Amino acid sequence: MLTLYPEIQPHTRHFLAVDPPHQIYVEESGNPKGIPVLVVHGGPGSGSSDSSRCFFNPQKYRIILFDQRGCGRSVPHGSLEKNTTAHLIGDMEAIRLRLNIDQWLLFGGSWGSSLSLAYAQVHPERVAGLILRGIFLCRQADVQWLFQRGASRFFPDHWREFLEPIPEPEQDDLVGAYYRRLMDNNEIARMAAAKAWSVWEARCSTLAPNTELVEQSREPHFALAQARIETHYFVHKAFMEEGQLLSDAHRIAHIPTVIVHGRYDMVCPIEQAFELYQALPDAELHIVRNAGHSAQEPGITDNLIKATRQFAERLA
Repeated sequence: MLTLYPEIQPHTRHFLAVDPPHQIYVEESGNPKGIPVLVVHGGPGSGSSDSSRCFFNPQKYRIILFDQRGCGRSVPHGSLEKNTTAHLIGDMEAIRLRLNIDQWLLFGGSWGSSLSLAYAQVHPERVAGLILRGIFLCRQADVQWLFQRGASRFFPDHWREFLEPIPEPEQDDLVGAYYRRLMDNNEIARMAAAKAWSVWEARCSTLAPNTELVEQSREPHFALAQARIETHYFVHKAFMEEGQLLSDAHRIAHIPTVIVHGRYDMVCPIEQAFELYQALPDAELHIVRNAGHSAQEPGITDNLIKATRQFAERLA
């Protein structure tokens, strides 16, 4: 089973000014003359992780990470102003132009798969390939599964803690209830809601409990950006038409695509990956039998690295 490449350090960092007040953190590692790949992180609002560089052979890839608006090292932190799917697609294009790239490979998981699909459907001529993990189609039913009714049946103990910040009369719309608290001026209430939201998602993300991931989700800087930005997007239906990523899939049918999804993914149930696969009949679908949602689970990691090796040969 393949494991991550050894630690890779970035050789170049940028702060790209986009719509005021936003500045987007962008970094490059690996081979400056290698195959360009853009890593599109999840959330929305999670920020990029250093380990995501290590899915790629640094001798063959020009590895580009960025933090989407309001999260990670981008500033201002937690900002929702001018923060929509269309803005993020525009930021990706701005990065491509800034780095003088004609075509690139997109590597995205969870919300990163959503944003990669949305970008590719707008700019198909700029995408050489797609490696997508933990498919999230952004429909209302997909959001409701995790944050209203669905995953709660598998994690009733953790669900009880998720409900604690929300009075019972508001529990029929948990996304809206959390959104209101995360916009509140009361810093203590805002942070309590952010941690509860982030911890719930982390607990659902792996097949076996991962205390390191859960503890990371409690970190205030991370939790606040993730919870604020996620609820902002979900309240606004991801700034997309319902079912858009599937209905517009024909625009990218010609783009080589590899889909990797855990059989027991409780954040984004596998039906989403299968529906995308049916809409992209030439894509590859790899179902990982002993895995949930996280890219760090061994079977998911193995399949993702196999995909990056496959594209390294295809795009060389």
